[in-house]
Amino acid sequence: MSRDLPPVGPSGAIARVFQNNHLTPLLAILAIILGVLAVVVTPKEEEPQIDVTMADIMVAFPGASTREVESAIATPAEQVMSEIQGVEHVYSVSRQGQAVITVQFEVGIPRQEALVRLYNQVYSNQDWLPPNLGATRPVIKPRGIDDVPVMTLTLYDPVNGHTGEELTRLAHMLEVALKRVPGTRDVYTTGGIPDRVDIRFDPALLAGFNLTIDDIRNALAAANTSSQEARITRDNLSIPVQAGTLLETVEDVRRLVVGMHNGAAVYLEDVADVSRGGTVADQSVMTGFGPAHESGKAGRPGQVYPAVTLAIAKKPGENAINITTAIEERLAQLRNRALPESVEVLVTRDYGVTASQKARKLITDLISATLCVVLLVLAAMGWRQALIVGIAVLITLLLTLVFSWAWGFTLNRVSLFALIFSIGILVDDGIVITENINRRIQNSRRAVKDIIPVAVDEVGTPTIMASLTIMAALIPMAFVSGLMGPYMSPIPINASAGMVLSQIVAFVVAPWLAFRLLKHKKGEQAAEAEEASSSADGVSPLSLRIFRTVLGPFLGDHPWRRRLLALGVVGLTLAATSLPVFQAVILKMLPFDNKSELQVVVDMPERTPMEQTQRVLMEMGSHLETVEEVANWQTYAGTASPINFNGLVRQYYLRGDPYHGDIQVNLVHEENRNRQSHDIAQSLRDPLTEIGERYGASVKIVEVPPGPPVLSPVVAEIYAVDEARRAELARQVAEGMTQVDGLVDIDTTLESPTRQWEVVVDRERAARLGVSQAQVVSALQTALGGTNVSFLHDDHAKYPVPIRVILSEGDKAQPSVLLSLSVRSRDGTLVPLASIAEVRDADWMGAIYHKDLLPVTYVTADMAGEIDSPLYGMFAMVERLNQQEGAPEQYFIDQPPLPEKGTLKWDGEWQITYETFRDMGAAYSVGVFMIFVLLVAQFRSYILPLVIMAPIPLTLIGIMPGHALLGREFTATSMIGMIALAGIIVRNSILLVVFIRQLIEEGVELDEAVVLAGAVRIKPIALTAISAMVGAYFILNDPIFNGLAISLVFGLAMSTLLTVVVVPLLYYTLARCKWV
Repeated sequence: MSRDLPPVGPSGAIARVFQNNHLTPLLAILAIILGVLAVVVTPKEEEPQIDVTMADIMVAFPGASTREVESAIATPAEQVMSEIQGVEHVYSVSRQGQAVITVQFEVGIPRQEALVRLYNQVYSNQDWLPPNLGATRPVIKPRGIDDVPVMTLTLYDPVNGHTGEELTRLAHMLEVALKRVPGTRDVYTTGGIPDRVDIRFDPALLAGFNLTIDDIRNALAAANTSSQEARITRDNLSIPVQAGTLLETVEDVRRLVVGMHNGAAVYLEDVADVSRGGTVADQSVMTGFGPAHESGKAGRPGQVYPAVTLAIAKKPGENAINITTAIEERLAQLRNRALPESVEVLVTRDYGVTASQKARKLITDLISATLCVVLLVLAAMGWRQALIVGIAVLITLLLTLVFSWAWGFTLNRVSLFALIFSIGILVDDGIVITENINRRIQNSRRAVKDIIPVAVDEVGTPTIMASLTIMAALIPMAFVSGLMGPYMSPIPINASAGMVLSQIVAFVVAPWLAFRLLKHKKGEQAAEAEEASSSADGVSPLSLRIFRTVLGPFLGDHPWRRRLLALGVVGLTLAATSLPVFQAVILKMLPFDNKSELQVVVDMPERTPMEQTQRVLMEMGSHLETVEEVANWQTYAGTASPINFNGLVRQYYLRGDPYHGDIQVNLVHEENRNRQSHDIAQSLRDPLTEIGERYGASVKIVEVPPGPPVLSPVVAEIYAVDEARRAELARQVAEGMTQVDGLVDIDTTLESPTRQWEVVVDRERAARLGVSQAQVVSALQTALGGTNVSFLHDDHAKYPVPIRVILSEGDKAQPSVLLSLSVRSRDGTLVPLASIAEVRDADWMGAIYHKDLLPVTYVTADMAGEIDSPLYGMFAMVERLNQQEGAPEQYFIDQPPLPEKGTLKWDGEWQITYETFRDMGAAYSVGVFMIFVLLVAQFRSYILPLVIMAPIPLTLIGIMPGHALLGREFTATSMIGMIALAGIIVRNSILLVVFIRQLIEEGVELDEAVVLAGAVRIKPIALTAISAMVGAYFILNDPIFNGLAISLVFGLAMSTLLTVVVVPLLYYTLARCKWV
């Protein structure tokens, strides 16, 4: 080391230590190995895993009216549950005889911790259910992201025509085999027909043999009793003794003696039809095919088969790709052994494949972006410099993946997008340091080992400050609340970690590489000239000429020109900001993704039988067969289809009534179709809605949301104490929505008026005859709903096979048959129900909904059309209500207080958009303030940081027109790009200002210093800007993240051009006034 070298700071000292250190290549190799291992071991998923814990608390209250359930069960339960720390919302639905209370915890609370709090609260406050009230004990059903199946398999038989019952038994067998696949969590069958023994009795035959339903129940229970506790000792052996045998076959049940009549035994088959199988299904699954069905697979449009669907969820933290691959391998092993050749297994969901495809594409994009950046450096600086930058970026990316794994992130679309997004800012340190080392070596005769530390130190502090400013802009985004915060958290966290690691690699590895690759690279003038003493040596004559031409007219005694330029820049900024006001740029939470699935949710009128629901679904399926992008579809009637994340939040898993139906529509892969899934969904809405309207059904086309799901894109919560007032306002709002252009799928939680049968017992007469009301209720419950009185003991059944006593379907609909049932009085005589009860027609009261202790009615809608942002439809409705007399008072953010006369709270996508943009705006403000604090600390001035930060608003000049030019909405990801730009653009300003001050310290005149600073620093500034734009280009076509790419590409292009002009001129103006 030369003794006359000036002292260097920390960055130069680090470079000096590692530029010729034998540990440096070993550390680089270790980083590469760790990075490769991180890629291999990090679980791969399509979407980030978010802690969203909710639980349903179910309490049955047989016989209670809806209002009694509300007052005695739901309201007290809500009060108790709302006391739990970390609970965000408490919902309840009260129906006749049952209450469902849903507790939703705040996002981010660990599932285990949330459930411990919930169970403790429920079981330590059971006194809210008084003894002998008649209500059952609470049943708690926890729900979370890990309940969403990663794979669904639909079984059907196009050859031998296996029935639904046979497919169900086959599915149950597969459940056991697939549960043995490591990493699987819950494996269950949807749409299966339960295996049970049905005893359909004849009331007349029972009465003829002097028997009642209770006699059959008692006989079955008594005959199905056994004991193995007894033992005897014989021949010096202890021999177990089994007392009694169990019912093992249907024939055992048929030949069961249930009574005596005239001295002869009465067998069960004498008074009832006993059968196993052939049950009247209360749910149905069918599968059909579209024109895009995979060739070679059985099935074509027009063919529909009975089916069942197997759903497989995974354990937390497991790799979805490995699990779904192992499941397919297990199925291949079972083929022709346990799985008949004629039974087809249709993969109707495979998040492992989609995660693998997405990860493969994004990793390819990441590599391509890195190569493009390296080629850019190659063209601008040479192959040696490009090699240094390329190796530095590779090591940085791999180390960032190690950090991501250690932090607990999975390898998903967001974390990989974070790396692609970060390419431009991660490469910046390497470019700036390599370019400065290269420039110094070209213009110096000193030994390379003496030049490198000085060159690194010269730009070390500015690059550290620049990195800190970017981190200051990004880190606050990690604290965004709600679902959007953890969903997008890999971007600020991984990018910030990458910045730190990039700085370390630039100070450690880049000098080592430069020492070996650049040590013989001497400037041509170096052999003839004296040692360069100016920081501006090596400036490009072309750059100098350009900057003299651009900046020259504004220097000197021309303040009016500088003012005119300032006014022009301010005018452009204001014009860009006004674009959303005139709807030239549409504001939206997130754009629609291009998925390979969508869902059709159908709500038939209440009390519609399952068979009618299925018929309507099949008619819709016939239309789907004509849509060229449809591969296959499954209808689910009377049962919920396997949920996705959207269905989890919307509680679709509770859709199990006969009038509930939905269709799972699977599209051909996006590479094999021209239309986006959103366009296909839009084209399906009108024809499917028309089919539904013919049957009085409400039809909704539900797409997989691109981000955090909500109850519906547009939600109006109607609050009023009076139920009639709530219903009136809900109908008023729903009717108003039909008049708003673009609002579709309009629905309410109001239920259609309907009737019920009410069996009224004459208690006085029943008491005189020795019959209790409980006997009547028990007999009717068994006859109509069926009662599992015992179980068949079948060694080969996966699940217990219940023995159910029930009335035949035809007899259930006849009041006279119901009243012909008999119960036994205290003296043993039979008493027909007709003598002590009558059937009346009565009103059936619909459900009562609560949210956070207030009664509520929901009105929901979606937005379709040219402007498909729900915000615009909502605000059009707001304006419409403001013009109506008697309209409810409207709230937008907080829940209304004590709504006596009726109020409306807007929710849905508006709420999550408001919260996200509010938090991101706060994050943006905090980031800007932190940047200001850092700059004040560095430069010890209040004015100079304002000069450096002046280009931040200029990013809007590129961002907003860029969105308008490409016809894209300004979304949450656009906002992320805008926040990141604040740090990136300040980084460029720092380099300019520091260099201007450095030149002035070296004795250069102010006018010349601002020109030289731009001419010298334009190369690294342009390279880093173009690098970031290149990285953004690779996400420009992504449906969700293209907003981020547009912000970066257009924002960087405009703001970089303006920065190299505005910052030097602003510094020049203030320096002439002696303010800096």
